Amino acid sequence: MRAVVQCVSEASVTVEGRVVGAIGKGYAILLGVGHGDTEAEAERLWRKIAKMRVFEDAQGKTNLSLADVGGEVLVVSQFTLYANCRKGNRPSFTDAAEPAIARRLYEHFAAMARADGFTVATGEFGAMMDVALVSHGPFTVVLDTDAL
Repeated sequence: MRAVVQCVSEASVTVEGRVVGAIGKGYAILLGVGHGDTEAEAERLWRKIAKMRVFEDAQGKTNLSLADVGGEVLVVSQFTLYANCRKGNRPSFTDAAEPAIARRLYEHFAAMARADGFTVATGEFGAMMDVALVSHGPFTVVLDTDAL
């Protein structure tokens, strides 16, 4: 699995003119699912994200986790994180998981965040979405379970 985690002051997802998910301070997470990914990868990735200390403490050091700041989570399905651009100019997405598997793991990931007590908003799987965010920091981290 791959995730782009961005610290935000606020973030939202709109589908066909209606807001389907919105958060205040926390993480906007673009989540990609690849071939062979399972619940184990989703759990490992969520645990890493939940424990990351990337928010500033009173001294301006990145020592605080999402829980420490009472943060919220916006999770957006993003199969394009598996784009392969080695050949030609049009990306291939054959490394992304099949939609049924990706949806199940995306929903599992969001459910784990909810189970940990976080307010979680999501995009709409498979829809054309407009994602708006106010990046805080800016602070962006790219994670891949193959490298965790």
